[in-house]
Amino acid sequence: MTQGLDASGSVVRRWQLAAGLKAQREQAGLTQEQAIERLVTGSGRWSRSKLSRVENREHHVKPREVEQLLEAYGVTDSATSDELVQLSEVSREGDWWVRFAGDLPGGLRPLLSLESGLVALRDFQNQLVHGLLQSADYTRALAMSINPGRFSPAELERRVAARMARQQILAREDPPQLHFILDETILQRLIGDRIVMHDQTRKLLRATEKPNITIQILPRDVGGSPGLEGPFSILTLPAPIPDVGYTEGAQGTFYIEDRDRVRHWMLRFGMLTQRAWSREKSVEAIAEAMKNYE
Repeated sequence: MTQGLDASGSVVRRWQLAAGLKAQREQAGLTQEQAIERLVTGSGRWSRSKLSRVENREHHVKPREVEQLLEAYGVTDSATSDELVQLSEVSREGDWWVRFAGDLPGGLRPLLSLESGLVALRDFQNQLVHGLLQSADYTRALAMSINPGRFSPAELERRVAARMARQQILAREDPPQLHFILDETILQRLIGDRIVMHDQTRKLLRATEKPNITIQILPRDVGGSPGLEGPFSILTLPAPIPDVGYTEGAQGTFYIEDRDRVRHWMLRFGMLTQRAWSREKSVEAIAEAMKNYE
């Protein structure tokens, strides 16, 4: 798993805090070694390795530690200080999904924390409807298909509830900009039964009515494309956090922060955008699929 992506507290808020503190040190013109020279004269217990862990998002910074750092950096702006201290206070709070933690795969928990702070999402799927767009019945049928007999009825319903709760970010006052590209075969793959698929395609249609959601369909006859490498997501988070790549499969869950690799994924997504049907034609394709399931 990528550095700094543990599942405790809010990943996004902790990343914002680490980036903000590092920016204040750099604005003060201090190297980490120079900063430590100032910090060791104060009341806190600081070392080069501890400061490095703070800036690498590996250490949960307490409010008093934030105040010590800002004092060492000579920060006098009260608004900046208050913002960073508040971030340290809320970064340790659990996100909404904590109450479902026992029913979620460990590798998924950081993703849910990242999603809670999403500014934008670009996502390509070649097998299944993305979790943020799934209906409850589709989620239930999917779990039963992939893992037959694995979950008790109660466990299954808790997993479905967690998936539906995940979609609450769509109802935020400032919802993220979401751009999904779905392979056409997803509309044709029968998950559950025809009723399930009718309701699922109807949910996709309703999602396209939202101004912050774009759904494009990649037609089967497009031939070879970057989509053959498999599904992937690019998550855009609040500044100054850089974009993060995410993918999952039988081999596990992977978070990508390497700038060059994320840039490559952006190019892949751009090419898929060009090869997929337009937003309007994609809506027509979804509507036709829904009609075929009646």
